[in-house]
Order: sequence, then structure tokens, then C-alpha cells
Amino acid sequence: MSRPTKITSVTVKDIRFPTSLQKDGSDAMHKAPDYSCPYVTIKTDTALEGNGTTFTVGRGNHIVCCAVEVFEKMLVGKQLSDIFDDFGNFWQSLVSEDQIRWLGPEKGVIHLATAAIVNALWDLWAKMENKPLWKLLVDMEPEKLVSTIDFRYMADTLTKEEAIDILKKKQDGKKAREEELLANGFPAYTTSCGWLGYSDEKIKKLATEAMDAGWTRFKMKVGADVQDDIRRAKIFRETLAEDMLLMVDANQKWEVQEAIDWMKQMKDYKILWIEEPTNPDDVMGHAAIAEALVPLGIGVATGEMCQNRVMFKQFLKANAMQYCQIDACRLGGVNEVLAVILLAAKFNVPVCPHAGGVALCELVQHLSMFDFVCVSGTMENRMIEFADHLHEHMSSPVVIKGGRYMAPQAAGYLVGIKEQALADFVYPEGAEWQRMFKEGLFQQE
Repeated sequence: MSRPTKITSVTVKDIRFPTSLQKDGSDAMHKAPDYSCPYVTIKTDTALEGNGTTFTVGRGNHIVCCAVEVFEKMLVGKQLSDIFDDFGNFWQSLVSEDQIRWLGPEKGVIHLATAAIVNALWDLWAKMENKPLWKLLVDMEPEKLVSTIDFRYMADTLTKEEAIDILKKKQDGKKAREEELLANGFPAYTTSCGWLGYSDEKIKKLATEAMDAGWTRFKMKVGADVQDDIRRAKIFRETLAEDMLLMVDANQKWEVQEAIDWMKQMKDYKILWIEEPTNPDDVMGHAAIAEALVPLGIGVATGEMCQNRVMFKQFLKANAMQYCQIDACRLGGVNEVLAVILLAAKFNVPVCPHAGGVALCELVQHLSMFDFVCVSGTMENRMIEFADHLHEHMSSPVVIKGGRYMAPQAAGYLVGIKEQALADFVYPEGAEWQRMFKEGLFQQE
């Protein structure tokens, strides 16, 4: 196949899956989500194309699709060499367009749309080089990789020179770490057993099956009722082996003092972290919670709703997160995720990505693997979330063995969603949605 030179079209589809029917993904704030994604395809002057997504939980997904379309004129006709030879400045041009930026800047719906587009561009670049994204990143010289990052508003905390130095210090041992990754994969934890809407019997059954499959790290949702949470934590602790890890996730449910009081009542269940205890923008609130709970052995994990590198800078400087949970689609795509991974490295805070959703597992695995090989150099205290939903619809689904992500080999980042899934679940005209409307399972918006 000849090498593509320019972008010829940008299209987006509103893809939604009816996960609310089984309460998959249910938590204290999102009781019946329908996992959804704007699915972006960037076509070129050859048959090669890039595919990218961001993630929503149903209603409003079409709003992000509309936001993607706003960027079309900035992309069509663009020479790919102009993008990939100076990706940092191109990324800046997307988030800084003088009228579009008013819708953010660098946050909210417009930043979700930016992520879908940028992720599609990285998917295309990796396919052009015939490498999985993690390998594309690993093989880059430090200077080239850092050139993809926009350092505006964070240079007071991490400079371009410091970022290059972090990468150069980990050049020794890269080959051995890559071989270790290929042989053993990367640690993961599962959320699939602990959704808030699941019965006690279902929790026990799923946790037992997960242990039999090699899982040793588990997370459960909390925040609706403290006594119910204590009961469910007890079920997990009675089911799991003594040395297995348990984390909990409140999905922004509590006030600051409420979070502290709630978690103090759960301290006897060996909780590694409390995730998103309060409003995701409340840096000082998270810092206060961390100050109260870290002495009890409970860290604070947050970041999946942290919309840009500037927010992460503040959380890290305030000691408000002990675990940095980047999201591949909430931040503005790979470029901004790289910035946050390097920021976290400076503060020696482990990166444990948020996943699940639609294709988030497929995306974030690449980012943690790059982090291990090139930035942190360790898997200690690091793990990727896993939720066992919707992978059957992916062109290149994640491979999990013994509770670990195995390094993907297919060229690309997302790679793609299967054509049949796109036909069935495009909203509202997809075959499956039309069937469910007729059966009364859903009402069309």
C-alpha cells in the first residue's frame, strides 16, 4: 500500500450500546448508563484510514458528534507531514482556534471531540508506521516525542527540557523492559464484579470466577448507602484471598467531610484507594480527603474526569492524588496524555488509567505500556482498569491473561470497531436500536 499524504475526509458516527439493560457500568451517580462513543474515521488519499473515539454514557452523545464536525474544515486537505512533523503545534491549533476555543477552552464537549479526532490521527500514524501505538511511542527519540506535547500553562511545573531529561534517564534498560512487557504483559484490575446494581450473589459468583481466571486486584462501586457498602466490602473480603487488592470508587458522590467519614467506616476492609470521592474539579477537597485518609492506608485516586493537563498539574502539586487516573478520551488525546504521564513522573505518582467504557481498555493499554518502558520504568503500584464489556465489537480487542494486559500487536491505536457493530448500533437507525424501539425497551430521543 502506498503511503498516504493528505486527509480527504472526516466522518463521525453516533454509536451507542444498550448496557443499561443489564446495569453494566452502574454506579452511585450513573445508575443506568448506555455506553456510547462518537466514532471518528479520518480517510486519506490511500486506503489507509485512522479511527478514533471518545466516550459518553448515552444521551448527549450526538452533541459530541456535532462538535467533531466543527473541526472538519481544519482537517480536510491537510498534509499529514505537516501534522506529524509538528504535532505539538498542530494540537495547539486545534484547541486554540479563536472561535471554537470559546466552547472550552480545553474542556467539556469540545475537548471530548478533540480527543476523538486526535486519537484517530495517532491511530493513522501508527498504521502508517505499521506499529501498535505503544511501540510507535517507545521507538521515538525523546526530543521527537516531547515535540508532540503542548507545554503551555504547565511549563512552570514541567519544562520541555525536564521532560526530555526524564525520558533520557530511562533509555538504559528499555530493551529489557520491552522484552518483559512482551513476555508477561502489564498488571490489571477488574471492575466487572463490583457494579453498584449487581446483587450479592452476582458479586460472589463473578469474583470467584475472576480469581479462577487469575485476577488478584478488584474494584467495587460505593456511595449509595454506607451500610450497604460495608456489607458488599465484607462480601469481597470474605471471597477474595487475603493478599488480594481491593479498591473502591464513589464516582464523585460525596461532600468532602462525608467522604472522610464514610471511608473511615470502611477502613477495616483493607481499601487501597478511594476513587473520585468528591467533585472532580475540587483540588483542595481531594487534598483534604487525602490528608485524612492516607494515614489510614487509603490513598486517593482521581483523574478520569480531569479534563486537561492544567488540572492534573494542580492535583499533583497539592498532593491531592496518590494514584493518577488518566483517561484516553477525557484529555485531548494522546498528546495531552503524554504530558500528564510526564508530570506524574516528576511527582513520583503512579499512573493507573481509567478504562472500561467503549474501547477505553483498547486505548489506555498502549499508554501504560509506554509509561513502563520509557518513563516510570516500573510496574510497581501501577495497574490498568479492566471491565469485560463490549470487547467483542472491537477489530483488535484487548488480550487478558492471568489478570494482565498482553501487549497488542496490531498496527494502530484503536484500530477500529467491527463493521457489523457499527451497522447494528449506530443511533438511532441501527438495526439493533430499531429492534429495541419496536420492542419497547427504549424510546427514541
